[in-house]
Amino acid sequence: MSVDPDADKADLILVVDDDPDIARFVQVNLRLHNFDVVLAGDGEEALEVIEAARPDLAVVDLMMPRMDGLELVRRLRANPMTAALPVIMLTAKGMTVDKVVGLSVGADDYLVKPFDTLELIARVRSTLRRNQEFREVSPLTGLPGNTRVRREILDRMRNGADYAVGYIDIDRFKSVNDVYGFERGDEFITALARSLHRAAVAAGLPPAFLGHIGGDDFVIVCDPEQMLPLTRKAVEDFERAADELYDEVHNRQGYIEVPDRRGRLQRAALVTLSIGVAQSTATGRKYADPREVIAVASEMKKVAKTQPGSYIAIDRRKADS
Repeated sequence: MSVDPDADKADLILVVDDDPDIARFVQVNLRLHNFDVVLAGDGEEALEVIEAARPDLAVVDLMMPRMDGLELVRRLRANPMTAALPVIMLTAKGMTVDKVVGLSVGADDYLVKPFDTLELIARVRSTLRRNQEFREVSPLTGLPGNTRVRREILDRMRNGADYAVGYIDIDRFKSVNDVYGFERGDEFITALARSLHRAAVAAGLPPAFLGHIGGDDFVIVCDPEQMLPLTRKAVEDFERAADELYDEVHNRQGYIEVPDRRGRLQRAALVTLSIGVAQSTATGRKYADPREVIAVASEMKKVAKTQPGSYIAIDRRKADS
């Protein structure tokens, strides 16, 4: 029987408050209920802690120096790597406007100070449960998984906005695991996540959505006009990052040698990316379910894999073809 090493791991809660007394109060009570806790004194420090520690949830005070809670939540939601992090906002008593604004910028829930300890714990647990059910975050990259990807596509379908879906994976990724092991393989996956993130940020508004649906497979959901420049930039960025992850000898020769089933060494070229793209426009197709558009993007990814090097294959077939 396999055992999940993270099965009994306590959830890590980030508490962001410039009042040390309130921060310690929240910290002590969360620890009494078996949560791990890290602290930050304002939004800027919180961003540094989030990048280093990857908390499961943030409890954020609204009013803070340097960067307040609203700006912190805006930045979290605008960053594909932190967009799925659940946030509970702490607001002053009776400030209804603060609650509305906090929820409108992306907070998942709010608590009014002073608050009851049992209410704090109940809100934290319910928000974590909702996040697990609806956002499903990859533990390796911090990006949302299958459930959240489908919800994102469905939301865009219902809103009637034009969108494109890109399905990305790493060519010859198995050769990396076979030669270097799974830990190095994970480094290639996280490098791709960072490259996609940088490309998504550079694409500007409207914000692109990134998902990690398992292994070396990623999904982008964005405006159709953003897809080609975004994926081209991601390809260039990832290929540079991948060069740094190979051993120097393999970089020089431009391939690695992988033993086949009989133990004979076979040459495998260095990794590239295959990207398949499906669009809600141009083809006249009417997708009724997120799984349909993902299936088309996956089909185009297979087309991309038939081409040499990194390749982006866009579905341009008309609906009646």
